Order: sequence, then C-alpha cells, then structure tokens
Amino acid sequence: MKLMRLGAPQEETPAVLTDDGRLLDLTTLTSDIDGTFLAGGGIRRIRAALETGELPEVAQGDGLRIGPPVARPGKIVCVGLNYRDHAAETGAAVPKRPVVFMKDPSTVVGPYDEVLVPRGSTRTDWEVELAVVIGATARYLETPRAARECIAGYAVSHDVSEREFQLDFSSQWDLGKSCETFNPLGPWLVNADAVPDPQALGLRLSVNGEPRQDGHTKDMIFDVAYLVWYLSQYMVLRPGDVINTGTPAGVALGLPGSPYLRPGDTVELSIDGLGSQRQTFAQA
Repeated sequence: MKLMRLGAPQEETPAVLTDDGRLLDLTTLTSDIDGTFLAGGGIRRIRAALETGELPEVAQGDGLRIGPPVARPGKIVCVGLNYRDHAAETGAAVPKRPVVFMKDPSTVVGPYDEVLVPRGSTRTDWEVELAVVIGATARYLETPRAARECIAGYAVSHDVSEREFQLDFSSQWDLGKSCETFNPLGPWLVNADAVPDPQALGLRLSVNGEPRQDGHTKDMIFDVAYLVWYLSQYMVLRPGDVINTGTPAGVALGLPGSPYLRPGDTVELSIDGLGSQRQTFAQA
C-alpha cells in the first residue's frame, strides 16, 4: 500500500494508492495519517477496507497537491555519516556508533513543495535519504530483530542542509538542519510489509538534471533494524516519529568545486519502490 495525504498545507486528507493505480479516499477510516492512526492498527484497517471494497475513489485526485504522507511527526531523528562513501568524501572517520542528531519536525513539507534557501546561506546542500516511520512505541528494545515490529513503513526523505550553519556556527548540527522547509517527505508512506528488505534499495538524486547521488541502502554502516534498536536505548520512539537514516556520497560538501544550491535550482530524487520527489528552490 502507498499511503498519501492530499490537499493544501494543513488541510490534507488521507488517501491510499492501490497497486492497480486507483486513488481511494480514507476519510471514512480516519481524519488523517498520524501517530494515533498508525498505533491503532491503521494499516491493518486499510487492508481490511480494501478487501471489502468499501473505500470510494478520490474526486479530482489528479489536481490535488501531494503533502507529506505523515502528519505532525513528534520528532525527526537523523543519523549522520551512515554510508562509508559519504564519510570518506567529507573526510570523516567511519563512526563506531551511530551519529545522532535531531531535526525540527516543522521542517516537513510535501515532496513537490518549494524549498527555501535561508537568508544568509551560501552552502545549502542536498541529501537523499531513506526515512523510517515508526508505527508502535519502541522503548529499550531487546534486539534489532524486535525493531521490525515497530516500523510502520518507509518513505523518501530529502534532508536539506546548510553546511555553514551546520558545521561552522555551532558544535551541534541542528542550526543547519532545521531551517524552514528543509525536509520534503513522500510522496508515499509504503507499509513495511511491502518492503521486504530495506537494505536492498537504490537511492538517486540530481540537481538541474545533473546526477549527483547514486547509492544503495546495502552500503549503510548501521542498518535500519539496528538504528531503531539503538535509538530505543536512549529515547522513546513513538508512532509517527521519523528516522532519517543517512545519505550516500555525492553531496555538494564532498564534491570539490560543486556549486551549492541557489534559488531557481531544481532537485529530483527517488528511492526504489518508494517514489520520487521534485523541488524548486526559492529565496527565503
């Protein structure tokens, strides 16, 4: 299943895109796709409604904006330097433990929404990432295997970053990660059962038609199950939370002479089976 939220910002309504291409309305089941719905067996309820054929089609779905597939995540937990080639291109050592930082949840926007280059920015950068959406509370999980029961699904995430703010202005990374619109998410939340192996996905990103990133989740230093288990030892992961799992090589920071993003630039990114995004950048 591909769960979606359609409509103007803050007015999105839930929908599901079926395998045969039908766009069905979920408002008879829930007012939104959020942590409460996911924790309450929402994906199971959608599956049951699909089997009985009780969901109506979305009226004029083609003309609606696609919003982020999860409403109001409680937190966005990010993992840095989680691909060996990305660590190498930035001159960093391969980490022995996950590098963890937080991102303001209000950065989340739709996959085709405009992204703003912050005022004073000279080093706005791109990062395609696999996002994990939590579907059940994860607290002190016993093993990485147990983490699989806590994952609702996966999505494409664009972890936009301002490198000067991130690396030069503070010992923390949050300043360069939490600027307005800095986390396009979607277009879909694909349920975990439909992604049998999250370590078997290709990731790609281009800037103004020029390929920049071409990686694969098999090259993660710490895999998805390990990350969810690890994070649960230090914080409670709750339904609707999002984990950005890191980016492969090819960011502007690691490409000598590569221009950083400017207003008017267009970025396109995709992950196998999870859909694609396209954003045009504008000045804040």
